[in-house]
Amino acid sequence: MGVDVNTAKKAIEEGKTYLGIEFGSTRIKAVLIDENHEPIASGGYGWENQYVNKIWTYDMADVWKGLEECYADLVRDVQEKYHTTIETFGAIGISAMMHGYLPFDKEDNLLVPFRTWRNTITEQAAAKLTDLFRYNIPQRWSIAHLYQAILNGEEHLPRVDYITTLAGYVHWKLTGQKVLGIDDASGMFPIDPETKDFHNGMLAQFDELVSEKNFSWKIKDILPKVLTAGAAAGVLTDEGAKLLDVSGHLKAGIPLCPPEGDGGTGMTATNSVAVGTGNVSAGTSIFAMLVTGKELSKVYTEIDMVTTPAGDLVAMAHANNCTSDLNAWVNIFKEFAESFGLEVDMSKLFSTLYNKALEGETDCGGLLSYGYLSGENMLELDEGRPLFMRLPDARFNLANFMRANLYAALGALKVGMDILMKDEGVKVDQIQGHGGLFKTKGVGQRMMAACMNAPVTVMETAGEGGAWGIALLAAYMERKSEGETLAEYLNEKVFSGQQGSTMDPVAEDVDGFEKYMVRFKSGLNVERAAVEYMN
Repeated sequence: MGVDVNTAKKAIEEGKTYLGIEFGSTRIKAVLIDENHEPIASGGYGWENQYVNKIWTYDMADVWKGLEECYADLVRDVQEKYHTTIETFGAIGISAMMHGYLPFDKEDNLLVPFRTWRNTITEQAAAKLTDLFRYNIPQRWSIAHLYQAILNGEEHLPRVDYITTLAGYVHWKLTGQKVLGIDDASGMFPIDPETKDFHNGMLAQFDELVSEKNFSWKIKDILPKVLTAGAAAGVLTDEGAKLLDVSGHLKAGIPLCPPEGDGGTGMTATNSVAVGTGNVSAGTSIFAMLVTGKELSKVYTEIDMVTTPAGDLVAMAHANNCTSDLNAWVNIFKEFAESFGLEVDMSKLFSTLYNKALEGETDCGGLLSYGYLSGENMLELDEGRPLFMRLPDARFNLANFMRANLYAALGALKVGMDILMKDEGVKVDQIQGHGGLFKTKGVGQRMMAACMNAPVTVMETAGEGGAWGIALLAAYMERKSEGETLAEYLNEKVFSGQQGSTMDPVAEDVDGFEKYMVRFKSGLNVERAAVEYMN
């Protein structure tokens, strides 16, 4: 995907580019695209969550420092490549990790530290709401956090004036608008697919449930306004422009698309928004999203029902842990090499170790790993304890070790996918893969094909991820034709010429993964014991 320097420079100077910024778990990323939807510049900023008082959180000061630094990095990239300065864009989009709890008072003060998607502290609330609504409410959803705070009797509740997600918060501060894209909103409170809004019946049920508390607020009053893809979601204010660009070059008045969650941007970035499509995002966390367009036959606590950015129903299997423990093991090998005075190229190290896994036995030769740094809802684990085990007669070698850790990254997801594909009979012709797990060509993709027992495609643009996805949503808002759906726009104007590599499942891998999962499930009590006894 070659980009002509002079053409790109002209587009930047004429404001015919689209900016997407996504707050990921470990990186804030900015991607600038041109009118052909091709990335022409990028910026980034690394950050990490903290575990404070048994809560996974991010400091809000880091949100703004990260935004500022990420944008400044983009500006530097534009200056180096095109020798020009950014003053405006065609449109901007903000995306972030879905779910979690950010409550504010009337003076816009944050009432408690940000409680992220990674927390598993709302089991009681999630179970009660699931039973009340007859609709699965996962622990990480905003409504579960709010109701758990009510059950805990937390003192901040009477002062709540507004709750939102991280993307909604950043968008609000940039535009003054308390809105949210429908996919991100579907991780706050259940969506009615007919009205494309929060479910009125369930809103009333919740108000009735907490009526004896006599709060001054009703639930709908403190939630954001729900918007579908393509809707106008406000413009960049003077204050917002200064938050984004401290140099002062960026002008106010730029339109913003509805802020979205990383689920919605992942669907967009992989062209998986039409019914019958699916995608899997594999990074710090891992989730697969299959666009069903309808409810499942019954409620499964392992499966979330969310939506595409256009509002179609999606069945999502979500696991809190994926590559973190895998990355930690790779770093151990880095330390080992450096202790011999060897210089280590991390890309080569990842590639070497991942490819070594392909030499391993398909069932990992009797090795077993649980890479859980945090709790895992699908496996009923309140907390995580990274754990590696092997049978006395196991074939303990590097190939089996790496394969076992790659399988472990997919283990919890496999539980959810088996429900959708085996129990519910959800048919998906092809899964689009994106995220860090797929960076080493052909390895994560092959393991995922074995996990899903379905073809897995990785597009050339998969590395751009959610920041590119939200930039596409910004472009769609500004450039769509009358009546043009998001699926039509993506098919015809973004992905029509895109090339991707598709890998079919290998029968021996599928069989080996199934055998590994028998061992994986039988060993879960050991993981639970580790949580109980290793404090």
